[in-house]
Amino acid sequence: MQSRSRKTSGVLLLSLLLVPGLCFSRAGAPWPSGPGALSEIAAMHLARASHTSTLLPNGQVLIAGGFAGSGGESNPYPTAELFDVRSGTFQSAGSMAIGRSGHTATLLKNGRVLIAGGWTGHYGRPGSAEIYDPAAGAFTPTGNMVIERAGNTATLLPDGRVFVAGGVDGQENAIASAEIYDPATGKFLETGSMAEPRGAHTATALKDGRVLIVGGGSGHYPSQNIYRSAELFDPRTGKFTSAGQLIVGRHKHAAILLPSGKVLVVGGSDNRDWHGEYASAEIYDPALGTFSATGAMNTARFKLPAAAALLPNGKVLVAGGGPFAELYDETAGTFTKVPGSLGSARFFAALTLLSGGQALITGGYAESGNGLPATPAAWLYKPAGASVSD
Repeated sequence: MQSRSRKTSGVLLLSLLLVPGLCFSRAGAPWPSGPGALSEIAAMHLARASHTSTLLPNGQVLIAGGFAGSGGESNPYPTAELFDVRSGTFQSAGSMAIGRSGHTATLLKNGRVLIAGGWTGHYGRPGSAEIYDPAAGAFTPTGNMVIERAGNTATLLPDGRVFVAGGVDGQENAIASAEIYDPATGKFLETGSMAEPRGAHTATALKDGRVLIVGGGSGHYPSQNIYRSAELFDPRTGKFTSAGQLIVGRHKHAAILLPSGKVLVVGGSDNRDWHGEYASAEIYDPALGTFSATGAMNTARFKLPAAAALLPNGKVLVAGGGPFAELYDETAGTFTKVPGSLGSARFFAALTLLSGGQALITGGYAESGNGLPATPAAWLYKPAGASVSD
């Protein structure tokens, strides 16, 4: 009788877990509703924008590179820091071989982090790449990319390789080509090219293993071309195919895979850049191959490609490009403000999901005088019902 009771309980729990929109906390209770809150914590050692932020298997967060503010791309940082969740503080994590901003950082299946490309200023070639090993606490070189790139995307594929696409070269010309990094060999190999050269685009891994490339642009401000087009990369064939058209052309936006398998595309701007920011958002449906409108954000945002993340409760936290954070609810199709302030818009900030539905937001630069300075500030998002010790 006891065995039968346990089996019934297990079936009930499995059934509850499969109910759409019903999420559970670590204690097993339904996830608390509400927007949660944002609060400032201890600062980083350096003011950073256009840096990377990567959750490591040990629970720490690797913060790498970046620069001191808009206009500082010619002097990016080689240094890195580690955020310790238990102490809520940052500590030095050594240095990369060269300074980088606008680079990518991809957590590999072996627990190491691939750092690739970026603007390197006076430090060296943007085509280089390196590996951070948490066990050794050090960066070591790996193979160079086929093409020198900055502002590119990097996406982990189901087989453990990393798909690198687009970006711009040393003359700020957009790139159409793509390549794949193989951790087993430490080498990059060229793969197919996109239909259009793209920088400031997004790349999102879909549930079926394909990668959705959205928007971006080419050319130089103020005559740059901002794309409505999207493409799909299939790692099984190495080829790109059309994925339809955005409602509006966007670059410097963010894109997040939703629990439904659809993709949320938020913010960005048109070819007017600072004067063409969007509050609008749209949804890509892989089954239909189309984009459709959804609710608008509470403020216009751009320069936020690394400042949005899917929470365990199925909502999307957006925290870059605006002075506050907000949550997107796919079921309702709406955005809700999160209590707490970032103090400024925080362009090219970084957001990283932590355990328990918490998230770390770091750096970014402000739309103000004095060269648009970056900040060393950091904030912690806690979902509704989270305790101080969570």
